[in-house]
Amino acid sequence: MFATMKNQDKPLVLLHGEIKTPPFSSSARIEGGFLFRILQMGESCIQGRCQALERIATSLRINDKNCTWRIIYRTDNDAIIILEVFNKKTQQTPKKIIDVCKKRIKEYDNE
Repeated sequence: MFATMKNQDKPLVLLHGEIKTPPFSSSARIEGGFLFRILQMGESCIQGRCQALERIATSLRINDKNCTWRIIYRTDNDAIIILEVFNKKTQQTPKKIIDVCKKRIKEYDNE
C-alpha cells in the first residue's frame, strides 16, 4: 500500500539539486524518498541520519553503493526546503556548500 499526501503534509521545495537515478542508485533514491516522506508527515529528524548544520539547516545522510549523499534541507511551517544535494567526500561539510545554502535561504526568505 502506498502512502498518499494529506492536506497537513508538507510539500518539498527543491531550490537546488535532484534526487534521481542516476546519479543516485535506485535503492538510494528510494531510501531518500522514503526518508523525506517521513519528514513530510511531521517527524523532525530521522535517528542517526540527520545532523544540524551551522544552525541554518539539517543534513540528511544517504549511504549509496560507493559514496555518501548529503541532502541539506530546512523544515518550515509550510514546506521542506531542499537547499543542496551533493556527494560528501570529506568529514566536514565544505564551507562553500554552507555559504551557498545560507545564500539560498536568504533569497528564499526574501521572496
